[in-house]
Amino acid sequence: MFKVYHRTWWRRNPRAPGGREPGAGKKKTIKGFVATEEEARSICKVWNANHPEGLLSDRAEYERR
Repeated sequence: MFKVYHRTWWRRNPRAPGGREPGAGKKKTIKGFVATEEEARSICKVWNANHPEGLLSDRAEYERR
């Protein structure tokens, strides 16, 4: 079983170089739980292709549950 979600990898900080600093954000569920790693990987690939990462690097991920 795999949980599929997205989150940011940076947080805003106007005093830091580039206006951001490292800081993983809250995990936001995309799909919920799927049975296989292949399905989880596919969902992440599609989500990332259709959502620009932006300044805070918002990317889809998955983890085994």
